[in-house]
Amino acid sequence: MSKRKRYRKDFKANVVLDALKGQKTVNELAKEYGVHPNQIGQ
Repeated sequence: MSKRKRYRKDFKANVVLDALKGQKTVNELAKEYGVHPNQIGQ
């Protein structure tokens, strides 16, 4: 059984700031940061 991946607070903050800027789509951000698009929406 694999463990869930944990992200550091500073990584999460960078993703959120980029998402709020609105310069890239959610899919582009997900690909750039290596996360699922649903995680960005949450």
